[in-house]
Amino acid sequence: MLTLRPYQEAVKAAVYDHLRSRDDNPCAVVPTAGGKTPIMASICKDAVGAWNGRVLILAHVKELLEQSADKLRMVCPEIAFGVYSAGLKCRDTNSPVIVAGIQSVYRRACELDAFDLVMVDEAHLIPAEGEGMYRQFLADAKVINPALRIVGFTATPFRLKTGPICTPDGFLNHVCIEVGVRELIRDGFLSPLLTKAGINKADFGQLHVRGGEFVADEVESLMDDERLVEAACGETVGYTGDRRAVLIFASGIKHGEHIVRVLAEQHGIECGFVTGETPTRERDAVLGRFRRGELKYLCNVNVLTTGFDAPHIDCVALVRPTLSPGLYYQMVGRGFRLHPGKQNCLVLDFGGNVLRHGPVDDLRIKPVGNGDGVAPAKECPECLALIAAGYATCPQCGYVFPPPDRTKHEAKASEAGILSGQVTDIEYEVRDTTYSVHTKRDAPPDAPKTMRVDYRLGLNHWQSEFVCFEHEGYARQKAVAWWRQRSPDPVPETAERGVEIAAGGGVASTERVTVRSITGEKYDRIVSYKLGPKPDPVPAGDGFCGYDPDEIPF
Repeated sequence: MLTLRPYQEAVKAAVYDHLRSRDDNPCAVVPTAGGKTPIMASICKDAVGAWNGRVLILAHVKELLEQSADKLRMVCPEIAFGVYSAGLKCRDTNSPVIVAGIQSVYRRACELDAFDLVMVDEAHLIPAEGEGMYRQFLADAKVINPALRIVGFTATPFRLKTGPICTPDGFLNHVCIEVGVRELIRDGFLSPLLTKAGINKADFGQLHVRGGEFVADEVESLMDDERLVEAACGETVGYTGDRRAVLIFASGIKHGEHIVRVLAEQHGIECGFVTGETPTRERDAVLGRFRRGELKYLCNVNVLTTGFDAPHIDCVALVRPTLSPGLYYQMVGRGFRLHPGKQNCLVLDFGGNVLRHGPVDDLRIKPVGNGDGVAPAKECPECLALIAAGYATCPQCGYVFPPPDRTKHEAKASEAGILSGQVTDIEYEVRDTTYSVHTKRDAPPDAPKTMRVDYRLGLNHWQSEFVCFEHEGYARQKAVAWWRQRSPDPVPETAERGVEIAAGGGVASTERVTVRSITGEKYDRIVSYKLGPKPDPVPAGDGFCGYDPDEIPF
């Protein structure tokens, strides 16, 4: 008997609440590897056992059909179910629950007869318009039973060209619940992710766009460059010495064959290879070896983005660019699953996808061709981390990006915070400290000024903070506390006087600082210091500010 996790129970409850309170159709958003199939199996158990209904589960790949059948056996062994799939050589039409491949049944709604409930796995594949297989079958099914209810399940509730999959006039109308990637990682239900970008970069700016995606032939020609392939293979091998299962996404068949050949000839590594053209028996044999751990490296072209379940995957290499945030998410999602001994999943991004789309739990969805706005991520020039654009400090290596208006160094690589909201505290040695008066941009002449303190934490790597002597309230209190930790002298009333004293050696030196970075937040901040001894008092001259030290929050 399978017991649902708390968030899975919450998803089921949200679906039921929608079906009871509304007359349209819901969609539940559950991350890849978050367990959509057990939820659907549990709903089948209720629908048939408690309400005497009939249910159809639709999916588009054989692997998803097999997963649904396995979970149904676990959750509700007392309920008869059948499978309708040409690929699985089953054509059951009479059971109260049927698991069907859309390719096999899209013209056979009448043959399957009436259903009370249809659940669609990977529901983002239902096209927004036209005469696709899902639309044809669902339209026919509603003719057979006008009271039919449809429930969608997906990790990515949007389409590249048309936006959200839930629309007032579509087959799915409302997202009834959305479970977040970050929350499931935090609660231990998904594997943590790390990511690195390739050192050698392709020029993606030369690619053209057709139908909302890069032109496939151009992508393969670009990525199949000898230098890029050899570099990507070399870096992948270098990063994955202690990894157990590496899944590689290539840009095309020729490109994938090139990757397999370089891994074999230059690194002595056997890498499996599957494409849409691989015969079924051969593909099943290769995937079986990979799942059993007999094959560490597996390269594929457009076939293992959804439905492929190999929980031990602890590295995903994206050797292809995509404009589709959904495809990017699905590729990365192959590494979400937990597995004994697996501490995290390393994502190697050679296609600029994290920079293009942002962290997987905070994807930037925008119309194709709209290049406006700030990039959702950036690269660390020290360790190849891919991090949210607002970062001032790399959460992986501690590199501090120069403050605005300082000379920037040429980027050479980057390592990644692929998830937003992650908190990282890193301590640095302070190599130099400068003080200056700062005036807020476009502020009136009489606006309060601040003392800007810039700490040099590396070669032209800086972290700034602002001390607000001229402000009121909590900002002034913080400035008083900052000053009293460093100086025996009265607290300055102006930023100019503070700079004068500090630059003249009137405050303790700062030896080390701890910088806190939170992925997705715009600025890092200093949270603690290691200070040298306070200097001797300067000659009296300024009056005491009037604050009682016991009243100042530290």
